[in-house]
Amino acid sequence: MRAWPPVCGGLWFPPPRDTINYLMTDRHHPRPNRPVYLDNQATTRCDPRVVNAMLPWFAEQYGNPASAEHVMGKTAEAAVEAARAEVAAILGADVREVVFTSGATESNNIAIKGAARYAARAGDPRRRVVTVATEHKCVLESVADLRDEGFEPVVLPVKPDGLLDPDVLRAALAEPTLLVSIMAVNNETGVVQDIPALAAIAKAAGAMVHSDLAQAVGKIPVDLTGWGVDLASVSGHKIYGPKGTGALFVRRRPRARVMPLFSGGGQERGLRSGTLAPSLIVGLGEACRIARLEMEADNARVSFLRDNLLEQLERHIPGIAINGTMGHRIAGNLNITFPVETAVRMLERMPDLCVSTGSACSSAEVEPSYVLKAMGLTEAEAARTLRIGVGRFTSPADIDYAAATLAAAHQGPPHGGRHAGDHLAGI
Repeated sequence: MRAWPPVCGGLWFPPPRDTINYLMTDRHHPRPNRPVYLDNQATTRCDPRVVNAMLPWFAEQYGNPASAEHVMGKTAEAAVEAARAEVAAILGADVREVVFTSGATESNNIAIKGAARYAARAGDPRRRVVTVATEHKCVLESVADLRDEGFEPVVLPVKPDGLLDPDVLRAALAEPTLLVSIMAVNNETGVVQDIPALAAIAKAAGAMVHSDLAQAVGKIPVDLTGWGVDLASVSGHKIYGPKGTGALFVRRRPRARVMPLFSGGGQERGLRSGTLAPSLIVGLGEACRIARLEMEADNARVSFLRDNLLEQLERHIPGIAINGTMGHRIAGNLNITFPVETAVRMLERMPDLCVSTGSACSSAEVEPSYVLKAMGLTEAEAARTLRIGVGRFTSPADIDYAAATLAAAHQGPPHGGRHAGDHLAGI
């Protein structure tokens, strides 16, 4: 059994016990005193350092950044610009290329609809807009909406490992194409697309390139200057920052042109009107700063924890399958198809373990994941699949509890239908 890696403060955890055998019997093994959260692709806990950075901007420094004629407005403006610099730094971008938004959904809509509408108004005859079948819903819906405006949406398939075949992209670009939108990291499988290579193909064909970076920032190195991407979207709550904030990268040279979605006071260089929220923006900036400085250490620890969880599950649930390539994947993600039991039934048996059946933005719909179906899974296989997201605040005890609980939930409720975690509570 491997030793646990060091965590904050240089502490070492002892080698993990195999708790699954405890769970399968009536032995007492206390679980963590809280729900165990392993859904870090849906959202992340706001880092306490981020919260501390935000607090003064609610009731102490509450000036409007646009009120530059007085000290509180100037102070707020300075904080916003400092945060902008942090976002630019983690993206490998110029500060003038960062536009603050409410999150990646808004950024994706501005990028896709805004670029298409600007080009059409400028007289560009191209109408083809290309994306990928495994994109986030907000990208797929934004592209689909453009059909009503005379554009031609083209949705490309992926290989069984979740990656886009470059030759498939080249074939789609045989027709004059206005925009290509490809996410860097998939929100369900954690699969990492080769954005620099795919962007180069699109740019060679004369198309603009947009990438949804919601799951990529803070997980993989990003260099938008070098990648050749024109537009990119960022989310605060996926990188241990606050919900309700994000950013849009808009390249300056060569300049990417987009139309704003709505009218207003002309904030953010006219691309996103509305009063800026310094508290949220400061939180986003601090989250980006921490992620940039600690990404390597975070990834090493998270990858170790994820791999240990997978090892335990493979020992105790023969026949599980991992969806998506493990060779091109972010550190914390597992997308697992179980051999027998459905994901919904497993979730019912383990209320204190927070994992999901897929994208949080569409999980209210109790239907198999369209991402997994696009990768070739049958509806039955997709219905037996859970997404597990290990994160910065996951502990070794969480991993042991999750492995034990998942194994018991797949086996079925023991002794008269009790929950899978009941044994760990000594019930």
